[in-house]
Amino acid sequence: MPDFLLYEQDGPVVTLTMNQPEQRNPLTGNTAIPEFLAAIERIHDDRSVRCAILAANGPSFCAGGNIHEMKRQASPEVSEMDIRQDYRRGIQRLALSLFNLEVPVVAAINGHAIGAGLDLACMCDIRIASEKAKFAESFIKLGIIPGDGGAWLLPRIVGMSRAAEMALTGDTIDARQALDWNLVSRVVAPEELLPATRAMADRIAVNAAHGIRLTKRLLREAIHARLSEVLELSAVYQAVCHKTPDHSEAVNAFLEKRAPIFG
Repeated sequence: MPDFLLYEQDGPVVTLTMNQPEQRNPLTGNTAIPEFLAAIERIHDDRSVRCAILAANGPSFCAGGNIHEMKRQASPEVSEMDIRQDYRRGIQRLALSLFNLEVPVVAAINGHAIGAGLDLACMCDIRIASEKAKFAESFIKLGIIPGDGGAWLLPRIVGMSRAAEMALTGDTIDARQALDWNLVSRVVAPEELLPATRAMADRIAVNAAHGIRLTKRLLREAIHARLSEVLELSAVYQAVCHKTPDHSEAVNAFLEKRAPIFG
């Protein structure tokens, strides 16, 4: 079986492409989770990477969980404790790993982002959607809950009322409604999706590596911290940044009226 996740690096940008289109790129019942975890660790450890893109082959972005795996979990042979461990050792590790990755991730959502597929997109920092994209927090339609962090992620992006509407109805929204609800940053024609996503990644990656990583970490920490705590952490991060060669280069480039050249 071919790899679920394709890893390609072009300069400071890594593109991760989900590559099981015949099954709509599910996150369970396959090797998706370990491949994601390995790729995220590889990106984190590679200081040359300044931005990542998450894309998908086929007409769907990600269909979420594999329905055959759900049937297995519902069988009498699988206990509640087994299922709990499946989540803790599987998709919940992906949520923590991707959300905490210091390198920014831009999602290119080409089609259906359903259930865990929507939550996967929410783990990313920026979401760009094709006009053909569809979104649903659809767990309720299968009699289950968002078990992968969606109940934490979605309200922080669209607000509690709209998150509740999506989670409690399981209804599907289109790309334009997703844009209105701030679920995505922009909507583009299907043929423009990957170029627009790469352009966004390039706009990020042109900046200093330390500044990019520490800015993302600061934004993540600020989600659940008090202002006083964020200010203290900001002082520490800023002190580190002020002593980097990239900062010196940026200051000199500004004074010399030229573009900076970062290492």
